[in-house]
Amino acid sequence: MNTTGLRQDNIIALVDCNSFYVSCERVFNPALLGKPVAVLSNNDGCIVSRSQEIKDLKIPMGAPGFKHEGLIKKHGGALFSSNYALYGDMSARVMEVLSMFSPDIEIYSIDEAFLGLTGFRTRDLEELGRRMKQTVEKWTGIPVSVGISSTKTLAKIANHHAKKIPAFKGSLCIMDEDRIKKALERTPVGEIWGIGRQYDKFLRQNHIENALQLRDADDKFVDHYMTSVGLKTVLELRGFSCIDMDEAPSSKKSIVNSRSFGKQVSDLAELQEAVSNYTTRAAEKLRKQKSVAGHIMVFLSTNRFKEGAQYSNSLSTTLFPPTAYTPDLIRAALSLLEELYLPGFEYKKAGVMFADIIAEADVPLSFIEACYLDDKRKALMDIVDKLNRKHGQDTLFYASSGIQKDWQMRRAKLSPCFTTRWSDLPKVK
Repeated sequence: MNTTGLRQDNIIALVDCNSFYVSCERVFNPALLGKPVAVLSNNDGCIVSRSQEIKDLKIPMGAPGFKHEGLIKKHGGALFSSNYALYGDMSARVMEVLSMFSPDIEIYSIDEAFLGLTGFRTRDLEELGRRMKQTVEKWTGIPVSVGISSTKTLAKIANHHAKKIPAFKGSLCIMDEDRIKKALERTPVGEIWGIGRQYDKFLRQNHIENALQLRDADDKFVDHYMTSVGLKTVLELRGFSCIDMDEAPSSKKSIVNSRSFGKQVSDLAELQEAVSNYTTRAAEKLRKQKSVAGHIMVFLSTNRFKEGAQYSNSLSTTLFPPTAYTPDLIRAALSLLEELYLPGFEYKKAGVMFADIIAEADVPLSFIEACYLDDKRKALMDIVDKLNRKHGQDTLFYASSGIQKDWQMRRAKLSPCFTTRWSDLPKVK
């Protein structure tokens, strides 16, 4: 297997927040510590985050919340609606603390980050991981686990064992061969980063049960049966760094904003409010990454799990010149919605997608129509975004997005937005 140009001297840490959504809820409600707590998906549907106490009750991930609510409350626990404003803000705080330990940081997801520690070779890396853990917990209240090794895949495995085995105190470094071998031997092949369900099944059929057996698999077998992703995984298990640190994530090539409604919606006016709202949110993301869109699509669908006639459709149009000006985008989206809408159906979901996204600096010149970047529209959007960031989302909003918003997803068990809304600040009695 060709390893030319691959490094074996990297040091990478993976910091992972433990049961992140649940941990965010516990920060502002310490009475929940030690009790079964779960967070639900959109419209208070399925369980998407579980405390260890929920796992001990044998309640699986993805289980419908209403089926287990009685059991959870019987044990003194609670269910919560997803509070994205709270989770996003707490994530930003955790990442800010981690950035103090290394300038080389890649935010991988809302609750995970890779840190480059190659310059820390002379330090006690496991102790450094514990210091990261203690600092994050002290400053944010969020418990984390730290795994350290020479590749991202090995760091993931180290993190897995740091989280599961209390003796490691939340930090495990596997750099020497003996430790790596023991960790790989105890890692089922299906739990390796990059190994999906089909690969797990295939490898087990070929008597490869754990990560060590996959690392030591015959090169001809790996080359013949595994894709480029699989090859990278095997090389990473062997200590060759194939997945580089991405300090500045690339801009999104498409942006989608959609939600299931909290109720069946048949009225066009309510659908217009929802599509206006989704377009506004997508436009904010577009401007945040300093981009414009050249294509917009609107989609609409009924509830396919409900008996009766079904309808699902989408329409799109080109935006010329490309833009990120919300009023123009809303106007285009509502025009598409009017063509899509068929009366007589009860709709469950709608959404908006932007495509043909390009950076503001790359927008081509046009002699036919002025680009929004060249006139007061850009200045207006900058002011609106600044005010909404400072004073809270929808401090300034578009009338077409509605006020009552009865169509919004159900969040009957929503906790306060403790960190992003003045009225929800915790009060000391």
